[in-house]
Amino acid sequence: MRFFSRLLLLASALMLFAGCATNYYNIPRESYEKKVKILGVAPILLDTDSEIRHPEKGEILRIVREANRKNEQELVDILKNNGDYSAVRFLDEDPALLYTTLLPRRERRDDAGVVYNKYFYKQEELKRLVARHNVDAIMLVTVSGIVALEKVYSNTLTAYLEENYNNLIMTAQILDGEGTLLWEYPNFRQKIITYGKLFDLQYADFEEARANLTDQVRIKHKSIPGIERAFAMREASLVKSGKQVSSLYKAQFSAMNSLLHYFRNPFADKKKEQKQQAIAPPVQDEYAPRAAAAQVAPPPSLPLPPPPAAASLKPVAPAPASATAAVAPRPAKREFEPVAPLGPGNLETQIIREPEIK
Repeated sequence: MRFFSRLLLLASALMLFAGCATNYYNIPRESYEKKVKILGVAPILLDTDSEIRHPEKGEILRIVREANRKNEQELVDILKNNGDYSAVRFLDEDPALLYTTLLPRRERRDDAGVVYNKYFYKQEELKRLVARHNVDAIMLVTVSGIVALEKVYSNTLTAYLEENYNNLIMTAQILDGEGTLLWEYPNFRQKIITYGKLFDLQYADFEEARANLTDQVRIKHKSIPGIERAFAMREASLVKSGKQVSSLYKAQFSAMNSLLHYFRNPFADKKKEQKQQAIAPPVQDEYAPRAAAAQVAPPPSLPLPPPPAAASLKPVAPAPASATAAVAPRPAKREFEPVAPLGPGNLETQIIREPEIK
């Protein structure tokens, strides 16, 4: 019984998510689709001046640069597979030169409890880049370091240490040639804001504290060989069979894709079509009764027949007074009865449609 209750709850949740598709873009989704037909994806950038406090910072930068080059094509493949664009192009640019050319400043932000680095780009350089590659907008992804307050638990979940930790994070933005921010990651249009780090450069050594029977837990830097092994861990690609990508980058790209791909609601589209049909003008039935057809006004484009000329009418001579006193004989049957000319006041038109016999 409990299994069926959980199954019913899951089905209700799926229907709820299907009924309301959230727009994660900074403009209406319809406007974005009209504006961005061709999307350019720049090489993954690396902010070398950000908060990377590892004692062997040079080695960290080398590992991240290599990982960026090996895995950035996976993001392009995901965007192509979504089918939301006419074309997705990878921009063949030098990432280090592109970063120094585009970036004027960086801001450390704490929005809705999410600590991250937000980047602002030179509008003129961005406009030249868009025009040079003939795209409608550009997606810029940046890896940087940051120090943030975090609560880290032990493996047994019986203890935790809340302290400032040094992590690597990944941010992304989609901008047009005018510098308008169309989409960003982390994304704050989610109902429940989620944002995961790329990699943590430090850890709390609970095992050392437990072995030494002390409550003093030290924060340590991870070793370079350990960091290399972490970045080298690979999983199957999200879109291409037989292809392997970094587990760290796959998690980030998957989170971005959930905020990039628009899941259309077929039920909402069907309701929209029904509403359009309901407000459509009624169609006249060719086989309607003649009484109903008589009440329909003639179309304005049909000309009315001209009234008969008054000269063609022959007046009838009045009968003698003596003849009126007697019984009047039945008048002779005439082929046509005289009619009064049609005037504008007594005009009446009937439209009679005969059913078509096939």
